[in-house]
Order: sequence, then C-alpha cells, then structure tokens
Amino acid sequence: MGAESGIPHSAPLTFRRVRDLKERVIGWALFSCAALSTLITLGIVGVLVTESFAFFRQVSIVDFLTDRQWTPMFQDPHFGIMPLAAGSFLIAIGAALIALPLGLMTAIFLSEYAGDRLRGVLKPMLEILAGIPTVVYGYFALTFITPLLRVVWPETDVFNALSASIVVGIMIIPTVSSLSEDALRAVPLALRAGAYGLGATKLEVSTKVVVPAALSGIIASFILGISRAIGETMAVTIAAGSLAQLTMNPLESVQTMTAYIVSASLGDTPRGTISYQSLFAVGMTLFIITFMMNILSQWVLARFREEYQ
Repeated sequence: MGAESGIPHSAPLTFRRVRDLKERVIGWALFSCAALSTLITLGIVGVLVTESFAFFRQVSIVDFLTDRQWTPMFQDPHFGIMPLAAGSFLIAIGAALIALPLGLMTAIFLSEYAGDRLRGVLKPMLEILAGIPTVVYGYFALTFITPLLRVVWPETDVFNALSASIVVGIMIIPTVSSLSEDALRAVPLALRAGAYGLGATKLEVSTKVVVPAALSGIIASFILGISRAIGETMAVTIAAGSLAQLTMNPLESVQTMTAYIVSASLGDTPRGTISYQSLFAVGMTLFIITFMMNILSQWVLARFREEYQ
C-alpha cells in the first residue's frame, strides 16, 4: 500500500524519530534554563557566604546581632545590625499598615463588586503603580510627602521613615491586591450562591464567606508584600536617609539594610576591608529574612489551602 502510494514504509518511523529528537532538544533546553537559574542562585549564595564568613572571622556574630551602633566607617567601628534591622522593619511595618488593608479592599472590590468592563479598566491602572521606577517614588516622597508631613508635624526630619513607609506602601499595593484577587476569584461560585440563597447580602458574602475561604492566599500575599517592602532599596534610600540609629520614631531619619548596601557600595569602600565585607554580612542577613518569609508564605498556602471539588 505504501509502495503503491509512493510513500516509503520507513516514513512514519523517520517522522517519529525526528519528533522524539525535537522533544529531547526542547527538554534539554528547558532543563538548561532551570539549571542555569539554580547555578546563578547558588553562585550568589556562595559569594554571600564566603564574604560573610570572612567578616565574622573579625567581628563576633554576637556583637553583630546585639550591638546598638552601626558605624563601620568610624575610627572606632561598630558593626551592630540592630539599627539597620530596626529601620527596615519600621518602614516595612508602616508600609504594611497602608498596603495590606487597601490592597485587600481593592481585591474585594475587583473580585466581588466590579463588572468585567470596570475591572478591565481599573486593574491595568492599578498595575501601573508597579511599573513606576522606585527612584521616582523616592523623589515623590522627598519633594511632596515630606513637606506635607512637616506641615502637620514640624519636627519631622527632611529624611524620615514615615514618608518612606507611605511610598513603599503605595508600591506594594499592586502585589497585595493582585495576589489577593486571584485567591478570591478562585473561590467556587457555589459558595457564593449558597450564601445568597440563605439571604446574605453582598457585603456579608464577601467578608464572611469569600474572604475566609481564600484566607490562605490572602495571608500569603500579605507576607510576600511585606517581604517586598523589606527588600525595597532606592525609594527608602532617598526618602528615609542614611542615618543608622536605633529608633522607633517614624518622623526621624533611619537607614535600612538595603540603603546601607547602596551607600557603601558606591566605590568608596576598598575591596577586601572589613567595611567591604560588612556589605555581604548585611546582604546575607537580608537574604535570610526574605528567604524565611517566602518559606512562610509557601507554608501558609500549603497548610491552610482549601480544596474544592
């Protein structure tokens, strides 16, 4: 039959071999991309660990974690991470107080109240916030938000943690709202229909049925948003200043871990010195914090995820 039609009997076999070869090539290409990403991550971690180990051979890890001063460039240097960590968490907490409720309320509106046409307009506009360069946010805080704060509280420093918290909170609203909306929209319509059948209002359905059902995804979005706030660099560098002091007053200037890395890595720190190695110690601390928060978000998703059939 094949000979009569002019098609050799080996043609199907050749086609399968070519197809299998293409699949192997695609598989190896995808594996190479995954392996490259893993190797890059391992390389970054390796550099951080190596330089941090050299730093901790000269500075006690106990002093690093408990000293209340961070003065690496002084004649009598102190390498206490507490002022930098306090500044990072102060701004992250302030940003969370702004972004988490606004992001969740925005997600509820987009998921439960907005129609398809309105959602198609509002969601891209909201995501524009994520595309604005962080340097722009920093100068916006310095030239617009800080003058407003000084009208209300004249004692506010030019560089202060509160203005940095406000702009970082605005920055992470898209992260919180987008992830929370995905979690809310994943709740089956049957739960909503059942609540409406019992006479519940739209607000009751949203807050007492949909939000509790999507709680694991919402909490994970909160954790990822806070992790994003802790790792923010340029906005807090411009808005919060570079004064490493242990304070909980948001009207004062502070320095975060990321801001120190930026300010100390501008070329003025000689390579191989303890000040240079302190950059990697701070970076390692920041890496551990954000890594643990990402693990926590994954654990929350796995532990409290609701399975619907």
